[in-house]
Amino acid sequence: MDEIFKSAKCLFCEICLIHFQKRTGILASARKMSTQQHNLVLGNMNPCIKKMEYAVRGPLVIRATQIEKEIAAGVKKPFPNVIKANIGDAHAMGNKPITFIRQVLALITHPPLLESKDFPEDVKQRARDILHGCKGSSVGSYSDSAGIEIIRRHVADYISERDGFPASWENIMLCAGASEGIRACLKLMTSPGEGRRPGVMIPIPQYPLYSASLAEYNMEQVGYYLDEERGWALDPAELERSIKEARAHCDVRAIVIINPGNPTGQVLTKQNIIDIVKFAHKEKLFLFADEVYQHNVYVFFHNSAKVTNEMGAPFNEIEMASFMTCSKGYMGECGIRGGYAEVLNLDAGVMAMYQKSISAKLCPTVIGQACMDAVVNPPKPDEPSYESWNCEVQGTLASLKRRAELVANTLNSIDGIQCNTVQGAMYAFPQVTLPPAAIAAAAEAGQAPDVFYAFNLLESTGICVVPGSGFGQRPGTFHFRTTILPQEEMTKDMLGRLKEFHINFIKQYS
Repeated sequence: MDEIFKSAKCLFCEICLIHFQKRTGILASARKMSTQQHNLVLGNMNPCIKKMEYAVRGPLVIRATQIEKEIAAGVKKPFPNVIKANIGDAHAMGNKPITFIRQVLALITHPPLLESKDFPEDVKQRARDILHGCKGSSVGSYSDSAGIEIIRRHVADYISERDGFPASWENIMLCAGASEGIRACLKLMTSPGEGRRPGVMIPIPQYPLYSASLAEYNMEQVGYYLDEERGWALDPAELERSIKEARAHCDVRAIVIINPGNPTGQVLTKQNIIDIVKFAHKEKLFLFADEVYQHNVYVFFHNSAKVTNEMGAPFNEIEMASFMTCSKGYMGECGIRGGYAEVLNLDAGVMAMYQKSISAKLCPTVIGQACMDAVVNPPKPDEPSYESWNCEVQGTLASLKRRAELVANTLNSIDGIQCNTVQGAMYAFPQVTLPPAAIAAAAEAGQAPDVFYAFNLLESTGICVVPGSGFGQRPGTFHFRTTILPQEEMTKDMLGRLKEFHINFIKQYS
């Protein structure tokens, strides 16, 4: 499946990186820093770390930050500010925190506030419950490695109510953001020094957490294409093609679904999930259900655990883990690092080893655990915080829906750009048709065509997006990912800048 990633390699290859460093002066300044002879050098460091790539925080973002500093220093640019649409960081883009969540966090971090009359009683009760579950009644103490029991129980209650099927708190593992939970499960499948490398099926396009983690763990990435012409739908025949080719050179152990999609913004149909579950059962694969955007849905959403339970035996007996976070949704609390994994049907011995593995990290951040508790245990209709909480949540989600429609509709109004409807998550992944002269200019610059386009966009407009090659795309196609997170007026400004740039770029290279 290496051909799937050929277009991605250029994004962080040595030629591109050196070209970028020379352009920004980073390389020269680094060489002046020291003449020390180091014991750990590129030649003897972990080769898996060198191989891993993470597109959403790459050279484009470094350059965007540098431009911000240039503007602050008075350097004149053809734009007033930088718009970092490269990453799903809601609060950095002006989305406001939910009052209920922040009030709970305020009380648990400074318990004397429990005596204040400025906080509603339901907020105080949430804080008391969390503090009661903490050792020494302090969030400054370690928790159990899998998380505070009362919060794990609340997560299980949340899942039970959501799905209509009972969930066990003992299957809930709290984690410092969903990424940590995903990586903890992936590590269970690595087999250093034992025959063929383990492989994991991931959608193409995919979120670079997966390709980066698989590279770091020396695992094989087995790509299966989503069908862009059908709104990034999943085709069971493509799963069969992918696994058949991969098994010739690796031991395929698991399959990942990202639903709602990142970077593609699609929501899988119920039939899609049924097909995936049947495929995972037939091929004896562990199912990773990345569902961190389940609150960011603009059509109907079906989660994997509920669908497997509805399917019944033997499909509800497959090994699987589903992931949730407080970084996305209406919450957007990225920096607090809270999340959970519901891990189902593991062998008892493997579950014990999994728990031993996570214990080496002591415990997830307790503040993050508490934030997750506020998400799964929100105010009820008869509680004093409910009205304000509901108003803020619905207002945030409605605004995101408007932005999703605005971004897709505007991109589709630009000649040479095609964008599928954003059904969920926080991103659009439009395809850009580039003239042959632009592709030739990119080759001369030592860059992939979409990287060349994105760098020109950044330098001309201040808009930072991520080239599609950082996520994987069909050979011969070019995309970029943009968030829909800038506030509505900023989104309009961003789209106006982008449209003007694209028209001029095409004119220049036509």
